[in-house]
Amino acid sequence: MRLTTVTIRKIKLPPGVTDKVYFDDALPGFGLRVRASGVHSWMVQYAIAGRTRRVVLGLLTALDVATARDTAEKLLARVRLGGDPVAERKQARLAATRTFGVYLPRFLEFQKARIKPRSYVETVRHLEINATPLHDLPIEAVTRRAIAEQLAQIEKNIGATTRNRMRSSLSAFFTWAAREGYIDSNPVAFTNKAEEKARARLLSDEELRIIWRALDDGPPDQFAAIVKLLILTGARRSEIGGLMWDEIQNEISSTLPLITLPPARTKNGREHLIPLSAPALAIVRGLLRRPMGDGTPQDHVFGNGNGYQNYSRAKAELDARIAEAGHSLAHWTLHDFRRSVSTALHDRFGIPPHVVEEILGHVGGHKGGVAGTYNKAIYLEERRCALERWGAHIMELVTGKRVKAPVVDLRGRGR
Repeated sequence: MRLTTVTIRKIKLPPGVTDKVYFDDALPGFGLRVRASGVHSWMVQYAIAGRTRRVVLGLLTALDVATARDTAEKLLARVRLGGDPVAERKQARLAATRTFGVYLPRFLEFQKARIKPRSYVETVRHLEINATPLHDLPIEAVTRRAIAEQLAQIEKNIGATTRNRMRSSLSAFFTWAAREGYIDSNPVAFTNKAEEKARARLLSDEELRIIWRALDDGPPDQFAAIVKLLILTGARRSEIGGLMWDEIQNEISSTLPLITLPPARTKNGREHLIPLSAPALAIVRGLLRRPMGDGTPQDHVFGNGNGYQNYSRAKAELDARIAEAGHSLAHWTLHDFRRSVSTALHDRFGIPPHVVEEILGHVGGHKGGVAGTYNKAIYLEERRCALERWGAHIMELVTGKRVKAPVVDLRGRGR
């Protein structure tokens, strides 16, 4: 019969038959599968290499006759041209399970033993966080265009340097995937690198005051605490955002609370001590240790198990509050705090360069080359004194009141 709306209504299963396919005479291979249960479906049947294959097009209740016939005609035309829709569907389903996100843990495990700890942390951040939009894509469907768009978004939100570092991490991932046979080539190839320009942005006292007060005007969230600690310590974003509870020593002595960063968490691969000034310590002591989903305490101070991640959104919200308050700040980044702290300590407070370098965790300068081999001084009390003076200065800016920095005896006794 020719399958039409009228003929379908007349179809009845023979006695004792619960499942039968009625094929269309005008379009060989196109049929309607009728079941005693009342669930009827359109289908196409064809043969490849002597094997019969069937493709379900949809339920009778979902597709009318004309739509089902048109779909069947197109599918059968593909078969005549050598296609195999069943095999193609199986391949598509299989490809859907072979996503960027599925292979990522294998790559990270591969890389963990091959690169430096600090580089590994950055690779994880680039691929697990910055490349999140790619995670659900089949690995073969991650095109050069998709990567270029994601890199452009990262450059816009974070900067050219992060774009280039992420590009390198993506290239390493896809090179590994190609060598494992998951893809044929590296789609990162021929994507553009961004031109990296050394930033010279310094935040003035007024700009620091505006930013701090905008933080106070918003919710007392993790981002506000992170930014304030960055201003007060001159630390790197990753050092504070990834802070662990066991890295904080509130009472190493009665006068010297500090953060101790292990070599794996620092850029230069060396332990770094960050003395906490009075206002920085007040922020740290105000933080609550939150539980994980299973109720156990989190190891990280910020974030939900892997350190803080929501920088782009939180920074945009902070900029919006600053604008709503009637202020217009030139483009600034969290990394500008380090440059601003360094410049102020040098120029305003006359802190010796070697002390400032220790505060910032720089490995070069006075500790470069032979000097670094023999000079093991860490100038901890001097750093503590410098950051106390800086903290008092920041508090004066934001409160408008005179603040006296605690006096630190450079022999190690505070008073």
